[in-house]
Amino acid sequence: MSTYKQIAGTNIEVLSSDPANPLEGQVWYNSTSNTVKGSIPLVSSWATVNSMNNSRSSLASAGINTAALAFGGYFPAYAFTESWNGTSWTEVNDLNSARAALAGAGINTAALAFGGDLGPTGGTPEIFAGTETWNGTSWTEVNDLNTARRYLGGCGANNTSALAFGGRPGSETAATESWNGTNWTEVNDLNTARYGLAGAGIQTSALAFGGVDIPTNGALTESWNGTSWTEVADLNTARYSLAGSGADNTSALGFGGYAVPITAVTESWNGTSWTEVNDLNTARRYLRGCGTNTAALAFGGDPQPVGGTATESWDTTGGTITFSDS
Repeated sequence: MSTYKQIAGTNIEVLSSDPANPLEGQVWYNSTSNTVKGSIPLVSSWATVNSMNNSRSSLASAGINTAALAFGGYFPAYAFTESWNGTSWTEVNDLNSARAALAGAGINTAALAFGGDLGPTGGTPEIFAGTETWNGTSWTEVNDLNTARRYLGGCGANNTSALAFGGRPGSETAATESWNGTNWTEVNDLNTARYGLAGAGIQTSALAFGGVDIPTNGALTESWNGTSWTEVADLNTARYSLAGSGADNTSALGFGGYAVPITAVTESWNGTSWTEVNDLNTARRYLRGCGTNTAALAFGGDPQPVGGTATESWDTTGGTITFSDS
């Protein structure tokens, strides 16, 4: 039998701790844990999981890929709320105001719903400023946004700390508002007004990307540092009505959307640039997502009915592994 040295041309390194940035294919012996470890490439992909109970697009979301919340959406304007436990969706208490094209923030036990469209009144959309907070059981109406709008972006850690940006009060807007658990406060605008954009991150470290920014359909990305927005590297595929997930402005995922035609393209953000990765299984627009750039959930969207209930889970495998001696 060949030895590792005969195969690799070198002995296995003996280290007291795992290397901070191991090279792909590197193998070492950790003398502290008495284990042989190695580095393999990171591989990420979407897997189709159990569908939502209610087909819809232009909905909002909160949470992570194993504990999520989906609320609102078209058609017509829905108040439906569903909770995801990592395996399946369960219908829970409805929003107080049925609406679509809204935004969300938080986790599935402490979420925020804001803005949207109550549906056409006399053929004209009824743009909404209403905000509701979710406590894990029910929704409660709280103070409104300062600027009523639909097709806006949003993000935040919970129902006491959130950010709302962009959207369409009539035409596209750059307005940004910060939520402190009681009130919305106007803060510095996006550099480029747009709607149908995606967001990721938290109130003090966010990313806004894609969207309709006349006269182009946007690849623009802006990074929020808690005070102001800065333009950074563009998406590789310009699009709007896409979805996003991510922990902060250095790590995000953008997926789906409308890029003529509807797309399944997924891109990963590393704080500097976007990289195309594996596509969604179902191309769609007006979907929503939540989670991080290594563990995300995508659900809902057009075309209906397939996209309207379809749910996909994004997982990353690889990195450091421990070799078994059995």
